[in-house]
Amino acid sequence: MSALESLNVLLVDDNQHMRAIVSAILKGAGIGRSYEVSDGAEALRTLRERQVDLAIVDFNMFPLDGVEFTRLVRNAPDSANPFLPIIMMTGHAERARVCEARDAGVTEFIVKPVTANSVLSRIQAVIFKPRPFVRSETYNGPCRRRVVDPKYAGPWRRASDEERAESAA
Repeated sequence: MSALESLNVLLVDDNQHMRAIVSAILKGAGIGRSYEVSDGAEALRTLRERQVDLAIVDFNMFPLDGVEFTRLVRNAPDSANPFLPIIMMTGHAERARVCEARDAGVTEFIVKPVTANSVLSRIQAVIFKPRPFVRSETYNGPCRRRVVDPKYAGPWRRASDEERAESAA
């Protein structure tokens, strides 16, 4: 059994054709099981009812879009799994959208039109190169830094953090 055969993937997109394409990619890669739903609210229900290892969600859905879904997964007190890896798909790759998704706690990002390679490379990144999870006053999600400085030894990461540390002392 390969690592992918044991995965349960939640696929969330309001476009049935896009779900069919991504589902075919997942099946072709040997993903064990995928659950398909058409919006973020239905996805939250599915997370409470089923064991899910990874979610692939569309950015733009109604009534609950992918960004709000991600915020709820990461921050809601009754979240089924705040550490769930979430891959965001969108046809709009503007910097503001990417930053909005990243700041909501998305783990990886795919720009449509998707390819088998883009989907599978993001799944591999989530499995084989997981980023540490960060919980702070203003952010819950995977570390937004893709490169970890091996020389860094302290708890603070930004210059403004030093000011906070000094004022707390």
